[in-house]
Amino acid sequence: VQLQASGGGLVQTGGSLRLSCAASGRTSSISTMGWFRQAPEKEREFVAAIRRVGGGTYYKDSVRGRFTISRDNAKNTVYLQMNGLKPEDTAVYYCAVDESRVIAGAVHNSIYYDYWGQGTLVTVSS
Repeated sequence: VQLQASGGGLVQTGGSLRLSCAASGRTSSISTMGWFRQAPEKEREFVAAIRRVGGGTYYKDSVRGRFTISRDNAKNTVYLQMNGLKPEDTAVYYCAVDESRVIAGAVHNSIYYDYWGQGTLVTVSS
């Protein structure tokens, strides 16, 4: 599976961006699609995830209500709509997929994801 992320950019506080991540290759094996982010000098952290079948969603507490994850299975694409952006949302955002249906309690753990995109930079100015 190959992942291509796009949609990052520079936005002011309170602004919005929509990230996209298109999957190609053996996409029928994908179970969960997720977004992670890594800010400078910080560890990579979970942002949101969505089940390919059923559409169940999971969010980091600090983004719930501001970010919305969605998917278009026909296009093998996952989206992250980010509203109300804050400077602390500044990071490189990575999409990732797992093939083994990671349990709900572990969707936040990057070790369970099998494939990663190249990352797209989101910068929120104050």
